[in-house]
Amino acid sequence: MVSGASDRALAADARDTSDVPGADVPGAGLPATTSVALKIAVVGPLGVGKTTFVTSVSDIAPLTTEEPMSGPPPAGVPATKTTTTVAMDFGRISIDERVVLYLFGTPGQERFWFLWDGLVEGALGAIVLVDVRRLEESFDVLERLEDRSVPFVVAANCFPDAPVYPVEELRAAMDLPTPVPVILCDARERSSCRDVLLDLSTYLLELVPNTMR
Repeated sequence: MVSGASDRALAADARDTSDVPGADVPGAGLPATTSVALKIAVVGPLGVGKTTFVTSVSDIAPLTTEEPMSGPPPAGVPATKTTTTVAMDFGRISIDERVVLYLFGTPGQERFWFLWDGLVEGALGAIVLVDVRRLEESFDVLERLEDRSVPFVVAANCFPDAPVYPVEELRAAMDLPTPVPVILCDARERSSCRDVLLDLSTYLLELVPNTMR
């Protein structure tokens, strides 16, 4: 079901907008010079800022599926968290005149994790957003990506009231291999989110054998 929704989001975004007023405005349609479109998954547990990340960095008005939560937030999740993603978030950003990234945010609540396969399938890589106050909630997410052989970077979202730890301490706490990038970010800031995407792009290139570049 979600795989079909992903396909429809891509098709709608890629449709010809040449006769639509404002189609030449960045974000109104794909640039004519676009030759490469890549899928990136934005994943993480509930309340780590996935929807905020996609919304902040997207060149287009993002597609979100936020609905009111059916009860109070789980322990550790801010009480101000009143909505949750029930299907996916979708956004798009042009890295340069040729390369476009499609961003698919996954639901954070475990009861919606059956949607994962359709959203992560075909992703070139993933961004794992974490809250340093609840790192243990990210372990299942990391394991799911590893089981699917999806390369990823970890982005620690710097919430205003959260402590700041050196990235090497975070890496050790999550038992991550040295090559996996761990980045501090602010999901509310477009420039910070873009830096995370660039770090992921660099990491993915490093994984490609020299003979294939």
